[in-house]
Amino acid sequence: MYHQISRNKRNSILVIAGFLIVWLVVGLIVGALAYGQGGAIAGAIVLGLLGVAAALYAYYFGSSTVLAAMGAQPADPRQYQQLYNVVQALAIGDGLPMPKVYVINDPSPNAFATGRDPNHASVTVTTGLLQIMNREELEGVLAHEMSHVKNFDVRLLLVVTTMIGMAALIASAFWNSIARMRLRGQGALVVLAIGILFTLVAFIIGPLMQLALSRQRESLADVSGVELTRNPAGLISALQKIAQNDKPPERFNHAVAAMMIDNPSEHHGSFFSRLFDTHPPIEERIAALQKIASVQQT
Repeated sequence: MYHQISRNKRNSILVIAGFLIVWLVVGLIVGALAYGQGGAIAGAIVLGLLGVAAALYAYYFGSSTVLAAMGAQPADPRQYQQLYNVVQALAIGDGLPMPKVYVINDPSPNAFATGRDPNHASVTVTTGLLQIMNREELEGVLAHEMSHVKNFDVRLLLVVTTMIGMAALIASAFWNSIARMRLRGQGALVVLAIGILFTLVAFIIGPLMQLALSRQRESLADVSGVELTRNPAGLISALQKIAQNDKPPERFNHAVAAMMIDNPSEHHGSFFSRLFDTHPPIEERIAALQKIASVQQT
């Protein structure tokens, strides 16, 4: 487990470095298109600084951005007493600081954790999840999310998710510029190039990096959560209920998808589409946990 934590810390640095390299390349291309060879260096510097700013923003403010984007609200300890009690018990059992607890008013059952480290972490659940889970199942889901906190998965995916989102915003801004300003000539070419390049970062390069990180992370969190609760039946039953839902939360988007315990839009994909899924098939996750349960019973 400690090896996984160390690896995730190293991966955070590698992912940030990878994104910065991508942004430097984008700057070189855009600068060269706009001002020739001399402009390439200037473009790389500008986009490199922007990339650094994006990484710092992701590290310090990415968590609050994700929570706001999903419409998460702080959970009232009196209204959600069972939720607080379970999170507190798991935090004590895992030797972690008590994370902040949030709730999203949405009927789709789901949950996620975020934050740059265990001291700045939060766990979030939907009201739909709370409505269909008993205490044992809720404990299984929250143990899964607390494992993401302990393993520093939250920092890793937070950086990726925030930088993908920022690239998407930049791409959208430049596409809107083309539509509204009706640019022509070299100016239009530069704006078009920026829009295309950031679209590639937001919807192809970034998600592929996210994909490489998220699948193994989910399987590890399943196992780590069961190690914490010593009760695979709770998470198995929770995943079986979640598997029956095909409707994602209202404010669900592809950037946040990898952070959540399940992506409902992936339940019935073809073999080809599953190559790009952020999560292992939920049936495989359940089967793996059932094997653990059978071993415990022998």
